[in-house]
Amino acid sequence: MTDVTERFLRYVKIDTQSEEGYESTPSTLKQFDLARVLRDELTETGATDVYLDEKLCYVYARVPSNIGENAARLGFVAHMDTSTAVSGADVHPIITENYDGGDIAMGGEYVLSPKQFPALLNHIGETIISTDGTTLLGGDDKAGIAEIMGLVKFLVENPDFKHGDISICFTPDEEVGMGVWGFDYDRFNADFAYTVDGGELGEINYECFNAAAGKVYVIGTSIHPGSAKNQMVNALRVAMEFDSLLPAAQRPEHTEGYEGFFHLDEFSGNVDAAKLDYIIRDHDREIFEKRKKLFADAADFINKKYGEGTLRADIIDGYRNMAEIVRENYHLVENACAAFRDFGIEPKIDPIRGGTDGANLSYNGLPCPNLATGGFNCHGRFEFVPAESMDKMVEVLKKLVTTYSEYVK
Repeated sequence: MTDVTERFLRYVKIDTQSEEGYESTPSTLKQFDLARVLRDELTETGATDVYLDEKLCYVYARVPSNIGENAARLGFVAHMDTSTAVSGADVHPIITENYDGGDIAMGGEYVLSPKQFPALLNHIGETIISTDGTTLLGGDDKAGIAEIMGLVKFLVENPDFKHGDISICFTPDEEVGMGVWGFDYDRFNADFAYTVDGGELGEINYECFNAAAGKVYVIGTSIHPGSAKNQMVNALRVAMEFDSLLPAAQRPEHTEGYEGFFHLDEFSGNVDAAKLDYIIRDHDREIFEKRKKLFADAADFINKKYGEGTLRADIIDGYRNMAEIVRENYHLVENACAAFRDFGIEPKIDPIRGGTDGANLSYNGLPCPNLATGGFNCHGRFEFVPAESMDKMVEVLKKLVTTYSEYVK
């Protein structure tokens, strides 16, 4: 078992699940459990400027340049928290060595099968790390953390390997959209960076959605149904009518690729009042703005029909498509493609149908596309990571370090 795999297995057993609904970070104090482990391991490894923000739960470190101050400063970022979709507590990884192409019994009623997940067949003969079916695995993004830690260990132990300043940051709360809320750009001090997060080995992401949250509040009039005629306004039905005004074909279950959507994520209430939570997404900025206008127009229609104040729709902007920034620094994508090809991995440039820490990092002056870690089925109990993919990813990161050692600031 390699050092990177051993690290990964240690990290996934630490519960770091974040929690929705907080406007500050970290959303859960248990994220500090991993943060302190990483701080100590970075210090023991020999990284410099190791720092844990004891208030905001960011871990920073550096491997100083051994070729002077003129080389480009390159950074790597991964997040410590795991998804809210499935429990991340009490993770018991299943290790299947020399995978034979068959089903992997996870325990209980769950089976990891190539019939359902044919990507498994691309990893016959490898070591598959999966879950026991009771939790997610946490490869998103503890695989990324293990890979970056593997890079740091290599650089410190091989002082003749030429590189510029290498900056490291492990962030909290990425899964709940707060991953770089408290990011210290001055402490990180890099010219360019990559997030290392999620997805099949070889994937490069430099496009993501433009994102907004839609919060809808409906005020009804509750009257006894026996005497409700011409008086009751059923908030639940008004809410349903509002939803029907948004194009049915533009829901996540009917879209792919660059197609945006309106997603009704939560719906609660009664006759008297109802609340709907939406996420609004599109890669194209102009279409995104039209989506927000359609959402607002639907609210106006409801208020004209049922009376002003019946429905309030708040639209809260989230992150922007980082492609606008990364295209100005497209060498980040080209060099990543070259690094993957050097190790026989065909790169695949995919738009992210979601968000990434790199979006806000890019718009705050740190161009930052994403490199996939080699994991599959993130955010669920069928998550798995081939150990060999993590080892290959460390080699890709080393190649990028070499490439950017030749860039001049």
